[in-house]
Amino acid sequence: MTGFLIRLLISAFGLWVASKIVPGMIFHGPEALVLAALLQGIVNAVVRPVLVLLTLPLTILTLGLFLLVVNGITLAIVAWLLPGFELDGLGAAVLGAIVASIAGWFASSLIGPSGRFELIVARRS
Repeated sequence: MTGFLIRLLISAFGLWVASKIVPGMIFHGPEALVLAALLQGIVNAVVRPVLVLLTLPLTILTLGLFLLVVNGITLAIVAWLLPGFELDGLGAAVLGAIVASIAGWFASSLIGPSGRFELIVARRS
């Protein structure tokens, strides 16, 4: 349960960073931010695989770059479903998804697979 909460907070952190950097990505309160992170996880688990499968020819044609658009579409779906989260178009959604992914990846690098913070110590032999 602790690992889930930490990962939820990391997703919320990524969305928060994106909202500070990307113009046109607005959250109205911290509740909307946390709910958006939770809903983003659900949309990524349910809707994203269908979108990836449906857009596979286009993804292959663009050498995988269309997946950035798919990630933006999933973020736009979250904004459409959640009052308190606004996106100004697909461009803001794609850029927001990129920034949120990078920020979330960086924050995730600080925790281990069990969802706990880990410190790696390198020792010389």
